[in-house]
Amino acid sequence: MKTVRIAAAQTREYREDIETALGCIAEVTAQAESEGVRLLCFPEGFLQGYLIDETSARRVALDLSSGEFEAILHRFPQTEATIVVGIIETEGGRLFNTALVIRGGGVVGRYRKTYLLDAEKAFDAGTETPIFEVDGLRFGINICYDTNFPEAARRVSELGASLLVCAANNMMSRQKAETFRELHNAVRGERCRETGLWLVSSDVTGERDGRIALGPTAVLNPEGEVAGQLPLEKTGLLIFDIPLSVQNGTHQAC
Repeated sequence: MKTVRIAAAQTREYREDIETALGCIAEVTAQAESEGVRLLCFPEGFLQGYLIDETSARRVALDLSSGEFEAILHRFPQTEATIVVGIIETEGGRLFNTALVIRGGGVVGRYRKTYLLDAEKAFDAGTETPIFEVDGLRFGINICYDTNFPEAARRVSELGASLLVCAANNMMSRQKAETFRELHNAVRGERCRETGLWLVSSDVTGERDGRIALGPTAVLNPEGEVAGQLPLEKTGLLIFDIPLSVQNGTHQAC
């Protein structure tokens, strides 16, 4: 059976440090390329950091039509693998929590987070559900909190995709992180069972200002079962062969 090799990065969180984030993208992409990966996913807000207060978000937001963004895009790896990466985007004065889809050094498309937390009032909600394709594998995107809403995954399924890519950033208080340790996959598993979609998540890990991110970065099958996952609290690259069914899954350290 034909498979498509995908990968998801579990990374440190970089805030207002595009230079270091780009370096991480280059390093992880090189590793993924050496393993034959065709689709590579990074966390929510990865490029500039998951900044949700309006002042900070505006300070780092990128307009995709600007020369500043063009210069950054030129520094992305010139790879034929498709990269999904979270950014803070601005357009017409509005802010969006966006996942960019990049291939061959160019933007293929974008998905804007549809369901926003109360703390994300600085952002406008996205209204579109684009579907992308890699080697015959059709996928859509949810960003973190989106996966709490069945209709977000349902729209992806109804448009003919078989994989849901979830870019996430679950940096939270330690008590809350422990409470949610098993719940992230449980909620995402519900979306898989409801739709028959595979799901791959990419999350940050590490500690900052008394907060912690555990992960998880994982692949879930259409039954909602964890088919592959990186160890919590450790950076790494999860590699998985996924078409209609998974044949081989491996995970490797960064």
